[in-house]
Amino acid sequence: MEGGVKEKAMVNHPLLENENELEAKNLKCSIQEGNSSFFKAFFNGLNALSGVGILSVPYALASGGWLSLLSIFLVAMAAFYTGLLIKRCMEGDSSIRTYPDIGERAFGRIGRTITSVFMCTELYLVVTGFLILEGDNLHNLFPDLKIETSWLQLGGKESFVLITALIILPSVWLDDLSILSYISATGVLASVVIIVSILSVGTFDGIGFHSKGDLFNWSGIPTAISLYGFCYCAHPVFPTLYNSLEKKQQFSKVLLMCFLCSTIGYASMAIIGYLMYGSKVESQITLNLPTDKLSSKIAIYTTLVNPLSKYALMLEPVVNSTESWFPNYHKKKYFKCFVRTGLVASQVIVALVVPLFGYLMSLVGAFLSITASITLPCLCYLKISGNYRRGEGVLVVGIIVLSILITIFGTYTSLVQIIHGTVVNY
Repeated sequence: MEGGVKEKAMVNHPLLENENELEAKNLKCSIQEGNSSFFKAFFNGLNALSGVGILSVPYALASGGWLSLLSIFLVAMAAFYTGLLIKRCMEGDSSIRTYPDIGERAFGRIGRTITSVFMCTELYLVVTGFLILEGDNLHNLFPDLKIETSWLQLGGKESFVLITALIILPSVWLDDLSILSYISATGVLASVVIIVSILSVGTFDGIGFHSKGDLFNWSGIPTAISLYGFCYCAHPVFPTLYNSLEKKQQFSKVLLMCFLCSTIGYASMAIIGYLMYGSKVESQITLNLPTDKLSSKIAIYTTLVNPLSKYALMLEPVVNSTESWFPNYHKKKYFKCFVRTGLVASQVIVALVVPLFGYLMSLVGAFLSITASITLPCLCYLKISGNYRRGEGVLVVGIIVLSILITIFGTYTSLVQIIHGTVVNY
């Protein structure tokens, strides 16, 4: 079939294409142009990749030892590669707008359902964890605050979960990623401030960088890789990011810059934290910091900004998927506000009913993040391109096998940790 041949040919072009060739292709493409510039898309992408995971990478390094630092670069390269595969799938079919669309293009309705389930479950649970994280940290800072009325009584943590949700809600109502980029910029700045503040604690506040640490800890490798995988769980956002770009041919460069900057940040934090506290580093490095030091206070307070700036961007694919269930109403503004408010309200309920939900984030990283960010993009690309046996196809199959092994061992390790009460705490 002529259309199928054309789509297949478009999918099989090199990963980092010539800009002039792509520009010509995009002129023929019926994709609706976005309005985000290179830098706006960069801030959105970097904010999606650089989040609360930065607090746990020192613990990940402590779990696996110094040599496990190599795995963060391997995970980053695999995640970057699968991000490019998502782009190529979208270029092969101009009707693809969301992450589930890729699953449907590859495997029909079953593919769309599986992709949607993994995407929505992962992002929904991650952003719900943000509410719990905010509630726990704010309660530690202000333990006496409570909400008590004639019809409502909430404790400190519950009160802060509700307050945080009300603060976040206006940003969730926005569906223009060009506007969200300004919020994303604050999240990127927050990550930089956290790294600099913790570095200052080690340099000027008497902590130092004296810990030698372990060279390698085989038993901790599944935990380390699961945590690194959680750091790169932004792939469901990439189709939205791609469509938001005014110049689609810039997406590869946007993605490359996002992964370079985020990986440098993660690796730097891992090394700094492990040198400071060694095997005694907590699952969140902010729990190790002396609370009476200015640099520590800056780091702890700035930690609260990251989830606030990241929430709306990470929830956007879940919103799009939910709105697609109602094709007759999804373009109406009042309906959009209703759906988005309902999603936030449901997450507040989950955060209040399951206040220890943050403990499950390591399981999310092991099972959902690796699957949604690495395994599924590879499977979809192979099916759409038909490239199974030659050159790049062999590489993609190898990545699929490795990611499945990581998912199995990482999930098992996380479940054992949960059962024994030593689960990684986000």
